[in-house]
Amino acid sequence: MAGTLTWMYRKLGPRYPFAYIAIELQSAFLISAGVVALFSFYYDADKGVFLQMLVVTLGLTALSIAFVLVRVHRRMRPLVRWIEGERDQDQTAAAWYSAVSLPLKLIKRDLPFPIFGVVIPASLFAVAQLNLSPLATLPLVAGGLIAIGYSGVLHYLAIEFAMRPILFDINAALDSPLRIDRPAIPLRWKLLASLPLLNVISGMTVAALTSNGGGARNLSFDVLVALAVGFAISFELVWLLARSILRPVEDLEGATERIRQGRFDEYVPVTTADEFGELSSAFNQMVDGLAERERLREAFGAYLDEEVAHHIISEDYDPTGAEVEVSILVCDVYDFTTIAAEAEAPEVVARLNELFEVLVPIIARHRGHVDQFIGDAVLGVFGAPRRMTDHADHAVQCAVEIARTVNSRKPGGFRVGIGVNTGKVVAGSVGGAGRLSFSVIGDAVNVASRVEAKTRETGDPVLITEMTRSQLSETLEVKPRGRQELKGYDHPVELYAPVVPVAVTPGEPGEGIAETIGTPLRGPLGAPAGDPYGRAQGLGLGR
Repeated sequence: MAGTLTWMYRKLGPRYPFAYIAIELQSAFLISAGVVALFSFYYDADKGVFLQMLVVTLGLTALSIAFVLVRVHRRMRPLVRWIEGERDQDQTAAAWYSAVSLPLKLIKRDLPFPIFGVVIPASLFAVAQLNLSPLATLPLVAGGLIAIGYSGVLHYLAIEFAMRPILFDINAALDSPLRIDRPAIPLRWKLLASLPLLNVISGMTVAALTSNGGGARNLSFDVLVALAVGFAISFELVWLLARSILRPVEDLEGATERIRQGRFDEYVPVTTADEFGELSSAFNQMVDGLAERERLREAFGAYLDEEVAHHIISEDYDPTGAEVEVSILVCDVYDFTTIAAEAEAPEVVARLNELFEVLVPIIARHRGHVDQFIGDAVLGVFGAPRRMTDHADHAVQCAVEIARTVNSRKPGGFRVGIGVNTGKVVAGSVGGAGRLSFSVIGDAVNVASRVEAKTRETGDPVLITEMTRSQLSETLEVKPRGRQELKGYDHPVELYAPVVPVAVTPGEPGEGIAETIGTPLRGPLGAPAGDPYGRAQGLGLGR
């Protein structure tokens, strides 16, 4: 059956939903004819009278089906447009909702048509044709409502099943799975509505076939007996069956919600040996795998910059690398060799970590990322993998904040020098034998490192190249340091020193920047009043 529906969907395309519903609703004719045939066992009348009742009932059924189809056609427009090719995310979500809600809306919004358009008029017509008391309308309507209930359940389940081929395609087109906060009709109520109703209909059918007439009195009695026996026998069994099915489902639903919240240490109890027991066991094995992957993800995030990690797992990632223009920041500790020689290794590592705890957040705050920790040095990149046009501004602002913060607070007891250069690099994965590292490669990186080394000669905490200076906005002020020879390069490079503000001491009145080295800094690099770091004396001097 599923293969047939899929074939119909592929064959008919956008005509499939309406065509299927139009065909499926024809079952109402069989149900209407069956109800009239059952009632004929209770009343002795001319065959012509029952033929008239059948014609009227089927005619009213046809009108009801026509009204329902007109309403359903309007309701399916988002679904039909999606099948025709209108498939942006909003239209895809609307099509999903239309397909999922179609069976329930058919029952909730269109049920009055068969009740007031078929059952009640047909019952009144039967009473008039058979010359019955007006009270005889009640058992006729009651029997008709039972048939309507059966028809409604049948239509709901059939249309729900028919929407599956379309929903498979819709779910494949969604960027992220849709979350259902609450089911339209819980499974418990589907069972409680379907199975007892089948027993009621079966009881009425048996009673009608064994009836010797009796008219409205026997019909009323049989309807009441069928309802009582059907619900009495079915309700308890269906309730227990629903609990047997739904308890494992509820356990799985609760466990899924906990996993969505990131809790991977709880499992589903395996309480049965049937298919649900197998499903629960498989779910627990999946949780073990997810927990292991979460530990790997946490390790991945701890050893790799978060921005780089997101880039690597994104669809835009190209492992072969790409040439981009970036600004490179190299930050190195002054006199680290001497400090390391005088301290124990654990102490050196602890002090470096204290320094990096300050450096890394500053680089991230300025939209850069730490490309590498090279011993006591840090290589920061601005402009890759996150592309930006003002990477030079971000890099220099970051360098100034690092110099101002670190050289005043001296985390780990260190002072640093920073070099910034802008140029073309290749950004991509470097490595082999299954071990890769995302990094930037190019002469611009080497130049930045040489520029940082020059800070020891000029006495400036930050130096930048002419290439970087040419891309700065007017709000960043720098002082020229002339053409400087860089180790390993034949031609001198023009260097500049951004003005680094000195922090005010906490508790001093809000004077902004208390003092600076060189010309006062303008624009966004100005220090806010009440800076939390103490007043730094002699930044970059006496090294």
